[in-house]
Amino acid sequence: MNRLKLVSLALCALACKTTEPAVVPHAATAPTADQAAQSAQSARPPPLPVPAGLDAQAMNPAADPCTDFYEFACGGWMASTEIPADRPRWSRGFLTVQERNELILRQLLDGLAAGEETLATPSGKKVGDYYGSCMDETALEQNLPALQAELKKFARLSDPVAVTTAVAGMHRQALPAVFSFSSTQDFKDVTQVIGEVDQGGLGLPDRDYYLLEDAKTQSIRAAYLEYVTTVFRLLGEKDPAASAHRVLQLETSLAKAALSLVDRREPQKLYHPTDREGLRKLAPTFRWDLYFTRLGAPAPARLNVTHLPYLTAVDQLIKTTRPEVWKAYLSFSLVRSVNDALPRAFRDAWFAFESKALTGAQQDLPRWKKCIAATDLALGEALAQPFIARTFGAEGKQITSEMVTEIEKAFERNLDSLAWMDQPTRELALVKVRKITNKIGYPDAWRNYDALAVERGNFLQNLLRAGAFEQHRLLSKIGKPVDRGEWLMTPPTVNAYYNPPMNEIVFPAGILQPPFFNREAFYPVNFGAMGMVVGHEITHGFDDEGRQFDAEGNLRQWWTQASNQAFNQRAACVEKQYSAQTAIDELKVNGKLTLGENTADLGGIKLAFLAMQAYAERQPALPEARFSAPQQFFLGYAQSWCSKYRDEFARVRAVTDPHSPPHLRVNVPLRNFPPFAQAFSCPAGAPMALPEEQRCAVW
Repeated sequence: MNRLKLVSLALCALACKTTEPAVVPHAATAPTADQAAQSAQSARPPPLPVPAGLDAQAMNPAADPCTDFYEFACGGWMASTEIPADRPRWSRGFLTVQERNELILRQLLDGLAAGEETLATPSGKKVGDYYGSCMDETALEQNLPALQAELKKFARLSDPVAVTTAVAGMHRQALPAVFSFSSTQDFKDVTQVIGEVDQGGLGLPDRDYYLLEDAKTQSIRAAYLEYVTTVFRLLGEKDPAASAHRVLQLETSLAKAALSLVDRREPQKLYHPTDREGLRKLAPTFRWDLYFTRLGAPAPARLNVTHLPYLTAVDQLIKTTRPEVWKAYLSFSLVRSVNDALPRAFRDAWFAFESKALTGAQQDLPRWKKCIAATDLALGEALAQPFIARTFGAEGKQITSEMVTEIEKAFERNLDSLAWMDQPTRELALVKVRKITNKIGYPDAWRNYDALAVERGNFLQNLLRAGAFEQHRLLSKIGKPVDRGEWLMTPPTVNAYYNPPMNEIVFPAGILQPPFFNREAFYPVNFGAMGMVVGHEITHGFDDEGRQFDAEGNLRQWWTQASNQAFNQRAACVEKQYSAQTAIDELKVNGKLTLGENTADLGGIKLAFLAMQAYAERQPALPEARFSAPQQFFLGYAQSWCSKYRDEFARVRAVTDPHSPPHLRVNVPLRNFPPFAQAFSCPAGAPMALPEEQRCAVW
């Protein structure tokens, strides 16, 4: 059967009209046209059901899956869906789930804040009070005097001691300024936690926004300068424009010294171990001993500096920058960090800039959504406990664990099929995948918030206390063994991650919901949606970054020269193929920036498909449905990525996001994956069926 015939049969129940001519009886007894149509309709067999977990309304049955599968799977959703006015984008997957989670969290938090609901944990009242203080917009209008009291710390910054003291005070409360200091695993001894100095302190999304001279970037800088000017006007500055120019001046100097996003994807470029004496040599003008004392950090015997030239540039700035520039920069850094705790005029000014230059959103997010995010950031694991009780049970964790195990086994089997990898490297890759730690749903032990003080009526102070609490927690780990039970995301988060130094994959309960994971869906749909996410994260352990860390998580070369060269050749194919894709307008995908995520997408879809095939061999036959099992798999995958972006936000993502746009995350991996073309009988030469010599595949 040819491809067009097969596709038309699969989709007939969605859109086909009968084309068979009616049999016309003798004129004396001929039925009316309506009767003839009804007769023909009743003679047709009933349409096959849409497989559970798929949405027929999201599809565009008029599209050819072999030309544009994203349009075929998501075209109906794209045509009928409007981006909410308060969002820069919308998606059938991540953001729909996030919205659902937020409604559950809102109900919980409203009850806690009103004292109508309690948590069986010591932090229950704190959670309600923190959220309640955030929601008290009347009290926010009274916060300007408290803010100005904080800004007085920057009144006199005439020498390096004063600058050091001011920066340390910011960092003590986890407020970004000049650079960042925190804790991290030692890349060469991942059993230990060390201190780390990293670049930071910019108000725009990336250093390139300060450096590029194209018209669009210049217009964003102009809008940013206007926003900073408004902030200083609201603060009562005599010459707000002059202060704004000082901020842009200093941030531009920091941007020029910063490492690019592409360079920061190379672990070796971010690892420069030193000690406090090494810090003093890199930046002798900055008073490091005073800094650590004011920060309240333990004396780090060993620490890492991610980018040595950045600290050298910071030291030069401390030598040459005038006090009024430091005052303007640090004042604005504080304001933008606590913006959500300030009077409405400050919040409106930020939204006016953000919507115009970065997101295109037509309305600001409602207060309750901002306060949910703030509470999750400050007390995430306390808030997570009632959320888990309502949304995620032992059954969900068990089913997901089984899927993860199935896909890890698929990775093991797939290793044997990789002709480009030699045996010594294959054996070590097998050791690494078998040592991956799987964290699913929520932590085994919950974080303790006893030391965090929360005052119901003062959100600004609560925000600052929460930052100081978290910073103290992070810094207190320096010099101690790594806690391998720690999570970097809270359980309600709709996301997942692979952490190379921990060699772990983490799937919060927040993402383990429809359309990613649906207990009622046919298993091919779940393998295509959530299974691909699992395979994606496993593959991150073996992408261009993750592969540089061994089974224990240490940064070292464990590949033979031959396998290393073969990997790089395949990665170059991926980089080139994606670099030719258009992100939006004149902007192409940055193939270097997105290489890791693109490699993980290519590997994830393959691993999930192989795992589904192995799983199917042990299952009874699926109920008869409109699409075959492989077709269900690919549709489940694509429909979890149906998305719409505003142009402003799409441009920001093209510059800063290591992920490709959603339509490319669907179409490009599938056109490189022969089982897709087989599932939909795509002919040779179809856009979704690349010839072998043009395909890219790493894993």
